[in-house]
Amino acid sequence: MANLYEKYDLKQVVNASGKMTILGVSKVGANSIQAQQFGDENFFEMSDLVTKTGQYLAQLLDAEAAVIVSSASAAIAQAIAGIIGEGSQYHLYHPYTDKISKREIIIPKGQNVDYGTPEEVMIELGGGRMVEAGYANMCSADHVEMMINDQTAAILYVKSHHAVQKSMLTIESAIEVAHRHNLPLILDAAAEEDLKKYIKMGADIVIYSGAKAFSGPSSCLVLGNKQYIDWLGLQSKGIGRAMKIGKDNILGLTQAIEDYVQFGPETGQSMIERLTPFVAQINQIEGLECEIVQDSAGRDIYRASVKVAKTARMNAQQLITALKKDSPAIYTREYRANMGIIEFDIRAVFEPEMKLILDKLNKIMK
Repeated sequence: MANLYEKYDLKQVVNASGKMTILGVSKVGANSIQAQQFGDENFFEMSDLVTKTGQYLAQLLDAEAAVIVSSASAAIAQAIAGIIGEGSQYHLYHPYTDKISKREIIIPKGQNVDYGTPEEVMIELGGGRMVEAGYANMCSADHVEMMINDQTAAILYVKSHHAVQKSMLTIESAIEVAHRHNLPLILDAAAEEDLKKYIKMGADIVIYSGAKAFSGPSSCLVLGNKQYIDWLGLQSKGIGRAMKIGKDNILGLTQAIEDYVQFGPETGQSMIERLTPFVAQINQIEGLECEIVQDSAGRDIYRASVKVAKTARMNAQQLITALKKDSPAIYTREYRANMGIIEFDIRAVFEPEMKLILDKLNKIMK
């Protein structure tokens, strides 16, 4: 096949920012691509495909029920719609009806994050009314509990590096509060990688991005309580119709999860070993100081953290802009650029791409 970068006049992108939607998230594994191709080349009864792959994955992962949908965002909206509608056919076709008033979704204030769109948007798309608990820098179990009333439909907890980490109630505490009030706990764990941990804790609906967590195609795995998963699945005939997933991606994600269970993700130790010579070479570039750091949310992910010296010929933001310019465009993690720091996430970066990064850094800084 012709080089599609050239055919469509696209920049080659080196993704050193992590599993980011704006860059296509992940590299899909060969087994998943093969499963997608089988899906592309054959036909299925789609409802049977959705049901049977869900049953297969639930058994594989020791969950009560599972379903594959198009994205984590879609899963949030459909989960909320399903919980509000409780299986009602009337609600299915009238999702925003005034006849149903129990629509409040409680979320810790520091977790109403923008991951490409705010959590709030998906809550409202699902027909929910967002209620923030606590404050921007803290939220306790008491803060959540004091917001519960007879209009509360569910509690939403966001497990993400985007969210406030300090002074935040734990997932276990959120589950305990929810269950004490006979409410479901929806866990947005889009980028998390432990497939059994949160179900074992007692979360009722757990949402994983297929592309972020498991290097699968654009998709989402939802695990949880069978009744809630059934209600969510019913939304394929409601608001979920606009969010439907193709047969190829269903099969591709199912295979990706099989491979993930068998082989697991790259370990932090492996990342450190790959980063060590990379960091040493960056430290030879005048104006840059580099070290290996762990993910701020405590995940087993390690990155190269580069501090741009105040005496360097450009600041961190200017370096980020220069790295993105022209092909290959190097994308980094920019969250601390205002502090003079950028990070390189190497989960999708290997030796040839590391060389591209080093060559471009040397050229820019000289």
